[in-house]
Amino acid sequence: MADNTVTDVKQLSFERAIEELESIVKRLEDGKVPLEESVAIYERGEALKRRCEVLLRQAEARVEKITTDAGGRATGTAPLDVQ
Repeated sequence: MADNTVTDVKQLSFERAIEELESIVKRLEDGKVPLEESVAIYERGEALKRRCEVLLRQAEARVEKITTDAGGRATGTAPLDVQ
């Protein structure tokens, strides 16, 4: 896989990366892709998967939970404890 292809993946939004990844999975499942092309698109799929994972971790780190008092009124935010 060429370096510029990996660079392209690093610039994709989550939505675009997942859309392309789904397209690759469908093509591979169809089984009508020549072997060399299958290997190349599989490698791109792996790069897309990693990109999606990074973007999801970044989103999780930004999510905060709203804290409330006994009366249910918002009192602030705290980091979301995702485990």
